[in-house]
Parts: sequence; structure tokens; C-alpha cells
Amino acid sequence: MTSQPGAVRPFDVTSRSVLAIAVPMTLAYLSTPLLGLVDTAVIGQLGDAALLGGIALGGVLFDIVFTSFNFLRAGTTGLTAQAAGAGDGEEERAVLFRAVLLALVLGFAVIVLQQPALTAGLWLMGGSPEVQAATTSYFAIRAFSAPLALANYAFLGWFIGRGRAMTALGLQTWLNGFNIALSVLFVLYFEWGVAGVAAATVAAEALTALAGTVLAARALSGRPLPTRAQVFDKVRFKRMMALNGDILVRSFALITAFAFFMSRSAAQGDTVLAANAILEKLFMVASFFLDGLATAAEQLAGRAVGARYRPAFDRSLKLSLVWGYVLAGLISLVFFFAGPLLIHAMTTAEDVRQVAIAYLSWAAATPLFGVLAFQMDGVFIGATWSRDMRNMMLLSLALYFAAYAVAFPLLGNHGLWLAFTVFLAARGFSLLAITGRRARETFPALPA
Repeated sequence: MTSQPGAVRPFDVTSRSVLAIAVPMTLAYLSTPLLGLVDTAVIGQLGDAALLGGIALGGVLFDIVFTSFNFLRAGTTGLTAQAAGAGDGEEERAVLFRAVLLALVLGFAVIVLQQPALTAGLWLMGGSPEVQAATTSYFAIRAFSAPLALANYAFLGWFIGRGRAMTALGLQTWLNGFNIALSVLFVLYFEWGVAGVAAATVAAEALTALAGTVLAARALSGRPLPTRAQVFDKVRFKRMMALNGDILVRSFALITAFAFFMSRSAAQGDTVLAANAILEKLFMVASFFLDGLATAAEQLAGRAVGARYRPAFDRSLKLSLVWGYVLAGLISLVFFFAGPLLIHAMTTAEDVRQVAIAYLSWAAATPLFGVLAFQMDGVFIGATWSRDMRNMMLLSLALYFAAYAVAFPLLGNHGLWLAFTVFLAARGFSLLAITGRRARETFPALPA
């Protein structure tokens, strides 16, 4: 049933409602960097820095492809949450169909364009001939997961937007659980090397897409499916494409920052590349851990915008930030004290271990510098303030490059990590600075 347009729909936001979304999604997202850790660890047992570098560069190339299309997850969450907040069930269902159709189109485009994408990526990223050979083997297989992976983004975003955090947890756990098990099987027992890591990902994405289809069908059971006219409604479709376009630019800028980091690591040699790749995986553990709270901010802020209820929006922002900084502090402490043990577990190459430990303090500090960026991203995605998020990301990227140009010649790899830290901090503070103005524009008739 569709609510009356413009109606205010009050609802409460408490720590309990934030954590009811954040805890399941933290567990869900934490399994993703855990997958990266396992992939790095199983390849690290082979004792070859070039293979570690190969999956690191291959992972960055697919981050460029898949993270650029992360709007299928983020945009679907924001639009679904706003439809849910407004009580518009028809639009809530239509968002899913639009997102899945777009995911399939884009996924098959990735398969068609995989060779030029690989060629361009290797040219930009560099690396030794051995690293590039390993990257090519990985990329050629994993490309076939694209339609499945992007459809899974759409399913995940839709369930999150509806507040179905436990369902989203189930899907993500299913995906990464199968991926981890198959990576261990294919690499350590079948001895397929980096090709085994890629094959495990393709199989896991296929199984998850099947599970997502079944769960979505159950959620839609007994409700009328959206008509073709509803799915392709000109105004709503145009809004979705504009939102997705802004998030695409933002996501591409984000992955450009990571690609630049890995490229500048590769330019310092295979040992530094492998060490930075391990430390980057620790940062990804932190970011996905904190993204559980950012996801809570997405759903609750989006619901508040759809409900036209400013108090719920303000509480969503405040509570997600409070809990975010608590968790970031705990994660930083764990990394600082347990980091050497984690590094030793992830590789047997002694030279890589020593370099990684030398720069561990930077990785341990990244959660504290990045938490504001993660939480503000969640708020802006849920509110669908995509243009501001895009612009502040581009500004932060420019500051990152400027900081690198100054710091790297003076400090070497420490300078690279310093520039990356500047990038994280700039993202969060730039978004926070404009939040009040955007909220006043979005909730003009309601009390702050």
C-alpha cells in the first residue's frame, strides 16, 4: 500500500535499532576481508612474493571493476530504505527489479570487455613480469563471475534497505563461506595456485545468486509484482541512474585511491608490494567491520528521509558515530598489539614479514582516521545526497595526491601511508561539514 505523498511518518531510533542492523552487517562484511586474508594466506604458504603480488594486483583490478559498480548495492539500499520509510510498497519492489536488470547488463559487459580491461590495468599498475603473469591467470577466470557478483550486490542492497539485516548476513556468509572453503581446497589440495582462488570466487558467486533469487521470491510471495511501466517509470528510472552515476564516480575515485596505493607499492619492489598488500588487508578488515555501523546509518537515514522525519535522521547520525568511534578504537588496539602475529600467519617470506611489521603502526591507525568517512558515507548514501558525496570524494582524492607528492620524496613508504591517511580524514570531515545544510534543505518544515 502506498502512503500519501509528503506524509510525515515518525519512528524512534535508539542504540538498539542501530545495533540490530549493525551487528549482523558487521559479521557479514567482516567475512569479506576474512576471505581476502585467507586468499593471501593460502597463496602466502607457497612462499613466493610474486604470487602474493599477483593476487594483490588482481584484487585491485577487480575492485576497480566491481567497486565501481558498487552503486548497485549502495543505491539500491538508499532507494529501498526511502520507499520503506514512505510506506511505498510498490516502489520498494520495483527498485529490486531495476537493480537486478541493470546488474545483469553491466555484468555481461564486463565479460565482453575483459581483455582490454586487463591490458589497461596491467599497464597502469605495473609490477614485475612474474607478478603480471599471476595477475593475468587470476583475472581471466574471475571475470566470468561479473553478472553473478553484480546481481548479488542488488539483492544485498535490497534486503539491507528493507531492514532485513539477518537475511543480508545469511547471503554474505553463504558467499564468503563457500569462497573460503573452495579457495583452501583448490589451492592447497588441488594445487591450482592463483587460478584456484579465482575459480573459487566464480563458484561461490553462482551459489549466492541462486540463494538470493530464492529469498527474494519468498519476500515477494503474495504481493503483486511491479509492472513493466512501474519498473521503467521515466522519473524514477532517471533518478536511479543519476544517483548511480554519482555513486559510480565516487566509487571509481575511491578505488583509484587504492589502486594508486598498490601501484606506488609495486614501484618499490615485490617485497614492499607484498608487505603493503598484507597491511592493506588489515585495513580492509577494519573498514568492513566498521561498515556494519555505516550500513545502519544508510538504512535509518534513508528511512528518515522517506518518512520526512528529521529527529530520526539526527539520532541515526549521532548514534552511528558514537558506536563507530568505540569500535574503531578497539580495532586499532587489536591491530597494534596482535599485528605481528597476524603478519606471521599470513606469509612465510621473512623479508615480507620484516617490512610489514615496520609499517604496522600506519595500518593500526587507519580505523581511527577512517571511521568518520565510513559513517558519513552511510548517511549520504541513505539520504541519496549523491552529488555532495561525489564532490567531496574528488576533493579528498586531490588532497591525497598532493600529500603523496610532498611526503613520498621525503619519507618513502611512510610518506605513502601518510598520504593515504590524509585521504581518509579528508573524506569524513568534508562530508560532516556540509551535513547540517543538506539536512535543513531536506527537512524544511520539521524541527531539528
